[in-house]
Amino acid sequence: MSPADPELLLRELGGWDGALCRRELPCVLPRLLSMYQNSDDWTEHIRVLRILTEMFLPHINLSELEQTFFSKVLPKAIQLFDDLLYELSSQAKGLTSQNIELCKAVRNVLQTMVQLLETLTGCVRHICTLQEPVPLENIRTLPSSILYVIKNTFMHCKTVGLIPQNAEHFLLDVEHPQFLLPSVGVKDVQHLIIVIHTVLEICSVISNMDHALHANTWKFIIKQSLKHHSLLQSHLKHKDILSGLCKDTLFSFHSCLQLAEQMKLSGTQETTDYKLFQRTVKLCRFFANSLVHYIKEFIPFLSDSCCRLHQLYLQIYSKFPPSLYAPVISEAHQDEIARVFLVALDPLIHQLLPFRPFLEQVLSEKLDLSPELHLPQCHLLVTIMDKLPSQSEAVQALWTTGSQFSAEVPRLSLFSALFLGFQQCSGELSLPVCLPGVMDNGQAEVPVSLYHHFCVHLCAFIASTPPSHFPQLEHALLDAVLGSSMITSLLAMDSWCFLARYGTAELCAHHVFVIAHLIKSCPGECYQLSVLGVLLRRMLFLMAPDHQVEFTQKFPPKEAENLLLWQHISLKALTPDLRKQVAHQLCAVGLTQCRQWLSGRCTLGELPPVNVALSVLLSVCNSAGDTLEAGLQAAVLGATSQLWALLKGKQVSSQPCLQQTLCLLLPLLEFFIQTLDPQLITQVFAMQASLLELDPPDHVRLAALDLLSSMGKLFMPQEIQGQVIPKLSYLFASLLADKTWLIYQHALEAFTQFAETTKHEDVVPQCLNSEETKNKVVCFLAKARQGEETAEARAERVKQEKAVCSAHLLKMKMDGEWGSALEPLAKRACHSPCEEQYKSAIDTAERALEAVKLLLQKGPSPAWLAVKLEALQTAVAILRNTVQ
Repeated sequence: MSPADPELLLRELGGWDGALCRRELPCVLPRLLSMYQNSDDWTEHIRVLRILTEMFLPHINLSELEQTFFSKVLPKAIQLFDDLLYELSSQAKGLTSQNIELCKAVRNVLQTMVQLLETLTGCVRHICTLQEPVPLENIRTLPSSILYVIKNTFMHCKTVGLIPQNAEHFLLDVEHPQFLLPSVGVKDVQHLIIVIHTVLEICSVISNMDHALHANTWKFIIKQSLKHHSLLQSHLKHKDILSGLCKDTLFSFHSCLQLAEQMKLSGTQETTDYKLFQRTVKLCRFFANSLVHYIKEFIPFLSDSCCRLHQLYLQIYSKFPPSLYAPVISEAHQDEIARVFLVALDPLIHQLLPFRPFLEQVLSEKLDLSPELHLPQCHLLVTIMDKLPSQSEAVQALWTTGSQFSAEVPRLSLFSALFLGFQQCSGELSLPVCLPGVMDNGQAEVPVSLYHHFCVHLCAFIASTPPSHFPQLEHALLDAVLGSSMITSLLAMDSWCFLARYGTAELCAHHVFVIAHLIKSCPGECYQLSVLGVLLRRMLFLMAPDHQVEFTQKFPPKEAENLLLWQHISLKALTPDLRKQVAHQLCAVGLTQCRQWLSGRCTLGELPPVNVALSVLLSVCNSAGDTLEAGLQAAVLGATSQLWALLKGKQVSSQPCLQQTLCLLLPLLEFFIQTLDPQLITQVFAMQASLLELDPPDHVRLAALDLLSSMGKLFMPQEIQGQVIPKLSYLFASLLADKTWLIYQHALEAFTQFAETTKHEDVVPQCLNSEETKNKVVCFLAKARQGEETAEARAERVKQEKAVCSAHLLKMKMDGEWGSALEPLAKRACHSPCEEQYKSAIDTAERALEAVKLLLQKGPSPAWLAVKLEALQTAVAILRNTVQ
């Protein structure tokens, strides 16, 4: 029988062997537990605890561990741990090397803490050595107690800036599956959940302390969650787990980039730095694989994590080349990150494709991304586009249809989102950023522009799109063609032309007829009419010959109402016989329109149909001029000359419709440059010079430059050189000094073309009237760049420009100007004129007549005045009859 005195009992126990401990266990264990519970002295507490764990724990039956031992021992041990940790934190605040007594006290606390941790570790190792399965209910208190100690130990170390030595080995022992997750039944689910969530809290504490320790802790969470997923799936904090994984993935990725950037800046690649870089990249891969495995098993429970997953993808690619916001790293490091980490991340998108909440997040109409995330969003959409053909038709339909009902989350179709995402990458398109080319016969192509990359992948996707999804595709294509972004409109046209070429001849014809009807129904002049015209022009080249004949039958070129349509069409698209027939019919109708106006009152209100006719005649001359007989060409030139004679510089400068007439007449004159009458040439240059003095719009200057560039082909007769050459020199000199970069660039090109072909070589130096202009021309001819930006400066400028554009577009959207900016101006309501308006008009006419009267008093009148006064008298008579 054991001694009654506790001290004597403890001394006697020191000599007991295992057999004696086993035999005396029922008698001694209650007394020891009582001593343990009632002890207030740390030293005695640890002494009794060690005897309990080292001498008696191994002899307690497995079924009695929880009730007999752990539930009675561990709560007191945890209380001691808290007391020691509090004492340690309190005393450490005033710790200095001079305070010897305090140093000794801290050392004693630490020694006691180490003894306590060793004792608890002994409990864990005992459970881990058991050969039989351990039901969780038999050790229920142990896992939560040990995890509590681990978490708070690491929190304390993190607070004071220390990393525990051998912490990884300690945690690995604790995470032994026999200990943390032994045999699990349905009734143990709640305790199992607590264990996993506590380890998750430990993960957040140790995330920046030790890579290996951090990875192994996550490995435990993922492994055990997957192993028991059928029991845990409805109870796990999926959002917290996914959020933690995303956060640690992003942190590791940023660490990779920082290391790579440091090595790039230093110009060296030390072994230590590179090994750390490699380990960090592998850690990124581990997190990517963990995400993939976790999402595969628990995807139905991740609807509220889709935003986080979407942001993770965007944030990663926003910091990776070719993003404008990525750090500068070497190609070798870039390739390694892509090969090791990004490849592992790629299956994530494949898994999420069928998941509706992810789709609704990516295609949301309310997705408001910052500028640095626009290119990553494009990258994501292209990745989805590449993977979608391997999905079921139901999944494809989900992505390509967009929201259909008011009850659904508002979302775009994938097609619309693609064009919107592309439009938002204005900075990357203007730089342009480059992406890897497509592999061809095992050889990587040279890097391609973002436009090229996007267009190739979009066309490949269109080729795989089932016909049932064509309505959504056509809707998105038309929206993009008519949108406000010119580069996006061009992409849509390129894609549409691919669809016309790749699809059936009937599909191509159907699209051409639809576009033609849209053009005819356009209300007045708008830029949407221009882009539709360009699309129609390109599509007609892809039509089958029999469908081209059908087109001429549906929109006969001999009818004046169809000139609006035919002005956009190049007759080169037609077969030779059809081209000749259509060219003659268009010329006949166009000339009739011009002659009717010339023989009438020649008013500005009746000029728009003439401009359409001139546009048609220009198109015919450019695309089928060789099919026109000499007589028809002479008739076109005659009408052109008559119209030119009516143009006056002052009037043209103030009337947009006359500016359009001028811009159509100039290229027609260029077509007939070799047969122009000398007097007409003189008139053209006189009017051009007078108009330039009145500061005409840019499009008028560009039209003038096109004519000037072709003047090198013409040898001017001697009798007009004195009148033409000074004005030619003046025009070139003025346009070469233009401050608008577009005009200036075209002026350089036009002057170069003129200088290379002209026979009037003495004119060339007269056009360069300043040293600055001479130097600019010389630099242009030498293809020398002036003030070239560095790549970094250019990227920074583009980022700033993009930010300004994004802010402007956002303001337009918030002010409600987004839609209105794309619509033609509404027609004014017609109201009956008031008496004041009549009075004002009559007063103006009277003042004009008084002015003519004064002029007649000062000198002889011009010959045409009498004719004009008679016409005015006739007009007044008509007005009087109308009033009566």
